[in-house]
Amino acid sequence: MLTLKDIAREVSSVHLPNYNPLNIQKGIVHFGVGNFFRAHEALYIENILKKEPIWGIVGVGLTNGEHSIQKAAMFKAQDCLYSLTECAPTGERSVRIIAALRDYLLAPENPEDVLEHLSNPDIRIVSMTITEGGYNIDEKTGEFNLQSLAVQRDLKNPEKPETVFGYVVEGLRRRRDRGLKAFTILSCDNLRHNGNIARKAFLGFACARDPELAQWIEQNATFPNSMVDRITPTVTTDIAKQLNTASGLTDTLPVVAEDFRQWVLEDNFADGHPDLASAGVQFVSDVADYEHVKIRILNASHIMLSFPAILLGYAHVDQAVKDPALKENIENFLTLDVIPTLKAPPGVDLHHYMLTVLNRFSNPAMADQTLRIASDGCAKIQVFWTETVRHILIENRDCSRIAFGIAAYLEMLRGKNILGQTYTITEPAYTKEQNALIHSNDFSAGLKLPAFDAWRDLDTSVLDAKVIELRKIIRSQGILAALSAIRQP
Repeated sequence: MLTLKDIAREVSSVHLPNYNPLNIQKGIVHFGVGNFFRAHEALYIENILKKEPIWGIVGVGLTNGEHSIQKAAMFKAQDCLYSLTECAPTGERSVRIIAALRDYLLAPENPEDVLEHLSNPDIRIVSMTITEGGYNIDEKTGEFNLQSLAVQRDLKNPEKPETVFGYVVEGLRRRRDRGLKAFTILSCDNLRHNGNIARKAFLGFACARDPELAQWIEQNATFPNSMVDRITPTVTTDIAKQLNTASGLTDTLPVVAEDFRQWVLEDNFADGHPDLASAGVQFVSDVADYEHVKIRILNASHIMLSFPAILLGYAHVDQAVKDPALKENIENFLTLDVIPTLKAPPGVDLHHYMLTVLNRFSNPAMADQTLRIASDGCAKIQVFWTETVRHILIENRDCSRIAFGIAAYLEMLRGKNILGQTYTITEPAYTKEQNALIHSNDFSAGLKLPAFDAWRDLDTSVLDAKVIELRKIIRSQGILAALSAIRQP
């Protein structure tokens, strides 16, 4: 187990913090302390703490299930330390101990403690990784969903919140009443215009609670857009053992990531920010073009690869991308459907970026699970594929490759691969009635799912017909036969 007391006696090949963690002050509160955050934002902060020791992070967990309670206990036992193993596609590895996380709070155990941190003037940034679907935006209206039961509970009991919206808005209310500055609300989720979405969500909640408070937040808080990128797979018990064996550590919370990382950030902060540029963050005035490249190339191809890979029995992304038929389909999808309709930021070669992405996918050290990538596909399809689909439909382009992706997604949702093996896919967006559509023998039924709502205003008849055709081929002949049917001459 890693602790501050024992940290100096750890394995010599492991890189230790270049500062004294006991001297670090807390300047950031982060909601959603998952593996991606620990391998991304926390690492960038780690790299500036020697120079700026005022930006330590307080992590907050919002749920109180058994796993959440166990996770909080492990963080406390390890003084919030953990190891990060970075792996290159060549097999080279580097291990370091991260100490940027200086406290971990389980909100349901002590909500007031979280609120007091949020209203502390030393806290100047509140960041979050709460998943693409965590912002409670109604898919039909595009507005914050005030009918959510959790939101309703928070609106009725604003000083005893349960949601991230309730905590952040109550924290800002206390700051306003105490004459303190507002903090920056920083989304680090894989969402296009994630800062704008965060603004809509938090202001939507605040306006329903107190319009005057919402006005103060709008005038004083900021919501910078950001683009984040790093492949960070789930760490199973077996993987944790392998990481500890390789490093020589006894870490109950190890995390592993590829050696690539990127963070493009809009320079729009309410009360200052750390010198993240010195740690490799790109500060720009407009993140949009970088978002489009990452979302429409990397994220879009990640799910385009994983949906059919699951049906073929591939558990990991690196296995899937080495399948010639799957790789060819991804290359065709990107070169024919995505890149021609994508604007490159200054200095970015889109074809080179595509090759970099495929190389990153091939990293066997990641053992990145296809089921993880495919989870919450409803939200991911809307975020990662919508712009490409709309271009295809509006410009009357060949829809066969995106139709294949949709067909593979719908067949994957049925929970059985070509080997007859069953699996569980996480799809929280769907109701009991919508799950019935998934398992219907009517090949057109699944097209009614909300995953495809973002282009229903267009003529989808050709696309829908192709999806149905490819579903029939997948069901009767398999994925490879469907790929053969759409292969370029």
